Amino acid sequence: MNQTVEQWEASVRSYWERFDTLQPAAAVAAMRHLAEYCPASDGRGAFELAGAYDSLGFEAEAGRAYERALELGLDETRHARLAVQYGSTLRNEGRLDEAIAVLRAAPRHESTGNAPQIVLALALHSAGRKDEALRVAIEAQIDALPRYQRSMRGYAAALTATAEADGE
Repeated sequence: MNQTVEQWEASVRSYWERFDTLQPAAAVAAMRHLAEYCPASDGRGAFELAGAYDSLGFEAEAGRAYERALELGLDETRHARLAVQYGSTLRNEGRLDEAIAVLRAAPRHESTGNAPQIVLALALHSAGRKDEALRVAIEAQIDALPRYQRSMRGYAAALTATAEADGE
């Protein structure tokens, strides 16, 4: 299959547009085929395969494909998306410390907006760090508020000020 990167990208977009109509086995097979014939020498094929596995609930397979994508390298957009998706996968697998580390290191990018902070809040909550989770969730939304930003920053900071003062 000789495709340009642009043609391959169009095939990937088409795949995701019809993803919900595919049976799981067909969805995996189709993306494996696309990933195998990715004309780029970076990790975009592995990233897209990871996303397919992830969307179907195959976290272990997704995790391995995300790690492969990181090894091969990604453009800024996919790298930002990978942090959110991989962080979520790690959380679903119960690998909470790893999830938190991935999400804290997630690059800021317009393609993900505040998703890294929201998934980080979920991971913190799963780790039993409820006040910190709520603080992160509130802070992720402050800039979207038309007013009350100063008050919300104060409320968010107060959620963890006691824990931090106690050395936790």
